[in-house]
Amino acid sequence: MLTVGDKFPAFNLKATVSLDMKNAFTDLTEASNPGKWKVVFFWPKDFTFICPTEIAAFGKINGEFNDRDAVVYGGSTDSEFVHHAWRTHHADLKDLPFPMLADIKRELTSALGILDKNEGVALRATFIVDPEGIIRFASVNDLSVGRNPAEVLRVLDALQTDELCPCNWQKGQDVLKAA
Repeated sequence: MLTVGDKFPAFNLKATVSLDMKNAFTDLTEASNPGKWKVVFFWPKDFTFICPTEIAAFGKINGEFNDRDAVVYGGSTDSEFVHHAWRTHHADLKDLPFPMLADIKRELTSALGILDKNEGVALRATFIVDPEGIIRFASVNDLSVGRNPAEVLRVLDALQTDELCPCNWQKGQDVLKAA
């Protein structure tokens, strides 16, 4: 699995961005949204149980990521059409404010090293990528355990200070000073 300090892989994926079929899909690459931090998270499968709780939770605080000059991309190995159907039929996903990446060829998930060896689906992985395309945070949860988007936001805040941040540090608190 790629980790902190590695370059985030090049990709070119379809993404679901709207329920309106005329504007539902777009192409995204690693060069999309230049100069921005990127939070890229993956879930195993659409139309499952834990995944929509995480996706909706990221959606609820998407504005806070935007306030930090960061964009959120969510994704799985499902197609853009499956993403669209899920968003259409799941109340918590209808107004999702970020793109859902469709890695149906498993190119990005393979390059990241986050395909589940037994199921062949994306692990529940999260990456924070700086504006230069370097992974600054990487985390993977078991398929049965949801992640905490507020913690991802906290880590982004800490990374953006470019300072030493102690355990449980929160935005606005003092950072550590090396003696």
